Amino acid sequence: MTTEAMKLEYQLCFPLYAAARKIVNGYTPYFKPLGITYTQYIVLLVLWEQKTATVGELCHRLYLDNGTLTPLLKKMEEKGYLTRTRKAEDERVVQVTLTEEGLALQNEMVSIPEKVSKCVNLDPEEALTLYRLLYKILEE
Repeated sequence: MTTEAMKLEYQLCFPLYAAARKIVNGYTPYFKPLGITYTQYIVLLVLWEQKTATVGELCHRLYLDNGTLTPLLKKMEEKGYLTRTRKAEDERVVQVTLTEEGLALQNEMVSIPEKVSKCVNLDPEEALTLYRLLYKILEE
């Protein structure tokens, strides 16, 4: 391996990182008035689908670790968007459940994905290809 391989232009990680930042930053103007972060949003996406999940399930679905997710869930609980309870049969397992306030956010946020998608200069076929390739990387 040569130092030539260490140029930024040869790093797959860089365009992935920069593109992710661009897209996540596209959400900021919509989330800021609601007091929501992107990471809180993806937690809400899972809970809007399932209504409830364990912390472990959320970590797995969102590719996050417990140390990242736990403080975030605590903040969301303080805002009234979810509750965290320990399972009676195994107190090590924390169940996260969407509240009515958390469910109501879905109606406020339903138009955001379409608005943000306009900042991505891909046609639907290209977007689907990219989506599939990114999940191929994540599944390894």
